[in-house]
Amino acid sequence: RESVPRVYDALKIEETGLVLEVQQELGDGLVRTIAMGPSEGLRRETPVVNTGRRISVPVGRATLGRIIDVLGEPVDEAGPLAAETQWEIHREPPSFEEQAGSTELLETGIKVIDLLCPFAKGGKVGLFGGAGVGKTVNMMELIRNIAIEHAGYSVFAGVGERTREGN
Repeated sequence: RESVPRVYDALKIEETGLVLEVQQELGDGLVRTIAMGPSEGLRRETPVVNTGRRISVPVGRATLGRIIDVLGEPVDEAGPLAAETQWEIHREPPSFEEQAGSTELLETGIKVIDLLCPFAKGGKVGLFGGAGVGKTVNMMELIRNIAIEHAGYSVFAGVGERTREGN
């Protein structure tokens, strides 16, 4: 049982380079994983290597303005990342005391949001709604306003089909 990878360990299929992340131990030496890339041709009993590490991504100024995938690999055709620091994608959250609570509101420049649903500075924002209601337009306007009007930083995390909107 010592050879069973731990939850969140990164496994690698050497013949394709595909990285898998362990999500669950099923017992009897079996684990359930999530493929971090295309899984065409993947089959049971495919040999894998446990890297003994969790997936980590580059962080810091070198990542500003770049588009990276879940493995931290650049996908924007702007060359390799020169980041010196890497962080694991699964980490302990900061303690409540470490989190900077803010009562200051962020002026988004979008009047209806500023009036009906103001955002706290330094917080996280999620946009939810049905198809065709303008989520993407609002998101792009928020990112633009934060960058240009407030000289701030925005981190966009696209999921599924939304990953194409990162550029």
